[in-house]
Amino acid sequence: MIIIPDRILLANLPTKIVKLERLSRELGKNFYVKRDDQTGMELSGNKVRKLEFTVQEALDKNCNYLITWGGVQSNHCRATAAVAAKLGLKACLILRTDKENEEEEIDGNLLLDKLLGAEIHFVSFEDYKARLPEIVEQVSREAKAKGFKPYLIPVGASNGIGAFGYFRGFKEITWQEQEIGVQFDLIASATGSGGTYAGLFLGKKVLNHPAAVYGINVCDDREYFVEVINNILQECLRYTDLQLSYSKDEIMLIDGYVGRGYALSSPAELKFIQKLAQMEGIILDPVYTGKAMYGLTEEIKKGRFKDCRNILFIHTGGLFGLFPQRNMFDFGDTAEEGK
Repeated sequence: MIIIPDRILLANLPTKIVKLERLSRELGKNFYVKRDDQTGMELSGNKVRKLEFTVQEALDKNCNYLITWGGVQSNHCRATAAVAAKLGLKACLILRTDKENEEEEIDGNLLLDKLLGAEIHFVSFEDYKARLPEIVEQVSREAKAKGFKPYLIPVGASNGIGAFGYFRGFKEITWQEQEIGVQFDLIASATGSGGTYAGLFLGKKVLNHPAAVYGINVCDDREYFVEVINNILQECLRYTDLQLSYSKDEIMLIDGYVGRGYALSSPAELKFIQKLAQMEGIILDPVYTGKAMYGLTEEIKKGRFKDCRNILFIHTGGLFGLFPQRNMFDFGDTAEEGK
């Protein structure tokens, strides 16, 4: 039995697994969704599973100042701010912005960041890309000068300790398989920073589960994420006495659905999000789950997973990031149909 690090209980778990009946009929598969968008309200999504482990480590080290970074509408940064407020800690968010000499519109996750009292540093895209380690170090020094003890959490809490969130999530899926009487042939999720996939992969290997585990990358490419995920797995193993043997070839990703780029949506992706909302009453976001589930269903239609009967997609949240992009949707057809 593998011994994993301790965690602080933050998420509403277990999250339920539901079958999408109409989508299943359309695809000719039994298509299920694990509702990790329902891990909480302020903490909603996959990030909180990883934060349960990273923040526990921060508390174990007597840290009281959580520093993390990401895009201006980062779900992870919002979840970190919520955890900090809940536990009486301070959160500092370094947020990348594409706007120059303009104030960011206070909407979506950014609105919640402010409501939760996070300290926010806006950084230009160029500085974020070229100087992030330097900026993080400066913020950390300033925090220490104020008497805080900082703890650094990488993008998405996607590191060795954070990956245990989805190792445990995979175990949760195996318990639920027994409850509902279904064994999944394919388990898939969006991949944006690698930590969720790393945890799922670790769970599959340790538990010797027969399902194929796929990530659908929403940025970069397969080669990039194979290295990222491998590095997270190697770091993860330092926390245990587990000897895990695997090949990089076993890290499986569905590439080719980044589309216009990270957080940039195509008309086909937006149409799919709108269609699924009306078909099943489930809301996806444009940045992660919308791209990923669109990519997965397109591959199924092409016959790629013809031998997979029972498919599970992990809904990793992101609803708050939908609102700043509301103007991208065209509801003209919906209005016509409603007449």
